[in-house]
Amino acid sequence: MDKRLFAILAVFFVQVIYGLNYTFAKVLMNDHFVPPFALVILRVAGATVLFWACSFFLPQEKIEKRDFFKFFIAAIFGVVINMLLFLKGLELTTPINASVIVTITPIIILILSSFFLHEKITKLKVIGVLLGFCGGILLTALGTSTRVGDNLPLGNLMVFINVISYSIYIILIKKLTNKYHPFTFIKWLFLFGFFMVLPFGYSEFSEIQWQTFTPYVWFSVLFVVVGATFGTYLLNPL
Repeated sequence: MDKRLFAILAVFFVQVIYGLNYTFAKVLMNDHFVPPFALVILRVAGATVLFWACSFFLPQEKIEKRDFFKFFIAAIFGVVINMLLFLKGLELTTPINASVIVTITPIIILILSSFFLHEKITKLKVIGVLLGFCGGILLTALGTSTRVGDNLPLGNLMVFINVISYSIYIILIKKLTNKYHPFTFIKWLFLFGFFMVLPFGYSEFSEIQWQTFTPYVWFSVLFVVVGATFGTYLLNPL
């Protein structure tokens, strides 16, 4: 398969998974099955295990010592800030609001790439970004929040900061993903990220009532961990 076509398909599937993730994650948090920071631990721990397990079946790459610090910094923006603020923000806002805010991610990446990586902003890139953004605006115009207790301004702000953090992460990893296989890079990213998110979510995680989980709740957890975390982080570097 053509590399460019494969990359386009990867981006398409990532966006589909993200779209479904808003609903599944929202159910887990707002129906009080898994609090947001506990869900972060589930996501990061599950993805860490999956990436490390898969990596044992692939050729082992030697990592330059200086790159471990880069992995650590990438984990701060791509795992810690990104996930903690996104899920807490999603708890407070609506899935539609969050999805619209996330549509500006390509815009931020485009701007940062131009400044820091000196990439040219082409007309095709601008048109693609604007089409995605307009689609997001249409969705938010048609959607409303009916939940009592939503703190939309705070939730929206958290999701917006999440977008900035994730965009910085994408810029940081560009050279690393050209240098290492995605599994090599991401397994270390999540290992560092796990130890950093653990203090934030340990208390909430210990309070999860596992015996109350229905089959749908278990499916939602699996989707958020395997699909929206393992799958999307694997496809994004491609």
